Amino acid sequence: MTSPSAFPVNERTYILEDTAPPASQPQLATPDEPPKIPPGLAGYEGDDDPKREKSSISFTSFNYINSIVGSGVIGMPFALHEAGFGVGLLLLVLVAVITDAALCLMIAVARTAGINTYQDLVRAAFGKPGFVLTSCLQFLYPFISLISYNIIVGDTLTKVLIRVTGISPESVLVRREFIMATTTLLITLPLSLYRNITRLAKISLVSVAMIVAIAVAMLVRLATMKDLVPTTEDAWNFGGSNLASAIGIMSFAFMCHHSSFLVYESLADNTQERWNKVTHISIGSSAILSLVFAVAGYLTFTGYTQGDVFENYCWGDDLMNICRGAYAVTILLTFPIECFVARDVLETGFFREYQPQPFFRHAALSVLIAILCMIFSLSTDCLGIVLEVNGIMCAIPLAYILPALCYIKVEEGAPWARNKWTAWGVATFGVVSMIVGMVSLFTNISALSQCSHGIQMPYCFSTENDTQIELKLLNV
Repeated sequence: MTSPSAFPVNERTYILEDTAPPASQPQLATPDEPPKIPPGLAGYEGDDDPKREKSSISFTSFNYINSIVGSGVIGMPFALHEAGFGVGLLLLVLVAVITDAALCLMIAVARTAGINTYQDLVRAAFGKPGFVLTSCLQFLYPFISLISYNIIVGDTLTKVLIRVTGISPESVLVRREFIMATTTLLITLPLSLYRNITRLAKISLVSVAMIVAIAVAMLVRLATMKDLVPTTEDAWNFGGSNLASAIGIMSFAFMCHHSSFLVYESLADNTQERWNKVTHISIGSSAILSLVFAVAGYLTFTGYTQGDVFENYCWGDDLMNICRGAYAVTILLTFPIECFVARDVLETGFFREYQPQPFFRHAALSVLIAILCMIFSLSTDCLGIVLEVNGIMCAIPLAYILPALCYIKVEEGAPWARNKWTAWGVATFGVVSMIVGMVSLFTNISALSQCSHGIQMPYCFSTENDTQIELKLLNV
């Protein structure tokens, strides 16, 4: 196995501070001690630079939760629709548990090897081919996630603006293309220019609070819309016909491995025990929120459930219009964290030898990523297919397969040693899920590409006029 010390320290500096990496290399550390990285590298004790701010377990967890419950949580009801209600719930819990285990394994083996990036961890285990593969996946995952964020913002804010302002749906001011371009230039791009992820911790707290409020509103709507939406015949099937699709969506929703090292470095006194606590809190909280979204959304709409559950709510529903606006704000606040990761991969792949990073390059990469995401997001308005493709092709290998294989390869002991059984289980789950998911994806690509964006659902006009339906929806 190639020694980790053969590789240069990764350029965390342009995200967490502005100093160049030291020439010396990290030394091996025991699992119970932080890697012995020389003074001056981001975030270790003794650093007085204000740009190396550190977060408590609470604020680090908020940042982590915000990274997890981005666009994926809104597709959870559709995942239950695809997997079947009973199997879907069991699968959600299983994915959360396996994700938690994979995150703890990944940071544990990285600490043992004295490595502080995902790319270098895979390179230490599998050489340059592993590094290249991981870099590609690590860029594609947040990049496609940013595309899904733009789709959500374009879909949700159009309905909110039409309802609030009374502007005609034909007006350019409420076209999704105009909204995507405006929010990119005025909100997400400026926020993405921050060089320190810690500064977004308090914003992440607000974002998570909004997600909780939306979950409560969905529970309220579950009670008030049960007589409005007809139940479909297959609503209560224990198992569904598209389990692979559900795994892809759920894996996407819980995928946060690409940003884990950033979050880990932002944690004050980042011991393995404290990191495990952050992981358990973050994954557990995200699983509960995902469960509420999944159950409330699916029980309300059953067979009508779409990839973007907000597309199921009637346009005249003011409570859900407030939630649409709040969720759009949440997505806009999550965008910079994913942009950090995509930019980080480009720095690692193309500018590794040119550190410290000048602000010009930092800004240029931020602009490039934001504009490209905006352009690609105009190509589709079907959120479900975007979530599934990203989940199967990027999230599953990044979240389960690579971390587990790295642990098996780098940790001391035989490949089949008892301490590696968990890693083998995680890897097996990932490989099987990816193979089945790829087959299902290409088999059902035409059906998955169909959605009802911009069209009010039939139950919004059932046997009542718009005014009567709005009064029923407002009866909370």
